[in-house]
Amino acid sequence: MTRQAAIITGGARGIGLACAEALADAGFDILVADLVDKPADELAANIAARGAKFAYASCDIADLAGHAALIDAAMTAFGRIDCLINNAGVGAVVRGDLLELKPENFDRALDINLRGTVFLSQGIAKAMLATPAVSARSIITITSVSAAMASPERADYCISKAGLSMWVKNLALRLAAENIGVFEVRPGIIRTDMTAGVSTKYDALIEGGLVPARRWGEAGDIGAVVAALASGKFGFSTGSVIDVDGALSVPRL
Repeated sequence: MTRQAAIITGGARGIGLACAEALADAGFDILVADLVDKPADELAANIAARGAKFAYASCDIADLAGHAALIDAAMTAFGRIDCLINNAGVGAVVRGDLLELKPENFDRALDINLRGTVFLSQGIAKAMLATPAVSARSIITITSVSAAMASPERADYCISKAGLSMWVKNLALRLAAENIGVFEVRPGIIRTDMTAGVSTKYDALIEGGLVPARRWGEAGDIGAVVAALASGKFGFSTGSVIDVDGALSVPRL
């Protein structure tokens, strides 16, 4: 059976790595795109041990000029692209009063989280359409509960994720007739490097009931959802938003 091929941006650690592992287990060959020039040997060994072919591309998604090389790397390695996981992103450079938000910090969040992701998705959608479909195809974007839940101390991050959510809706409409599933996955409070600096704060908030499930989310929680969506079994649900947050975002009194 021919394995499918997936690109995961920001796939060297955290949520991206969990997605790469879950997809490899589900029958996908994996190209990880990340910022380091050369991945750690254990990353390649990890994916290979799951029966998947592994490729790596050094890529800063904010640099639009580098997108073509990433797409070429995937086509060279696998001959096609069946799945894109838009995971790469950054948090707010500085948390604080939004009235003191600096334009350069706003631009950084938007350039990576929104602009880079939008145009990489565009390029990969074109590459998908240029090759015959042999299996389910999908573009899955990791946003955040912050796409809908405001956090004034990191408004730039929230704005970038809200914009990305609207991009997913538009992309889903454009690709629905092409049988390419487009989904948004919204993690809640997930234990990763990005949240390590505020872990004490969130430990207390979770203990106090902020997350009804009363636990941190783990990267594997996201990977499991992504692998299910990439399987094609939920193709008619294209355009859907999947909250993976332990009911954090459910409105309540």
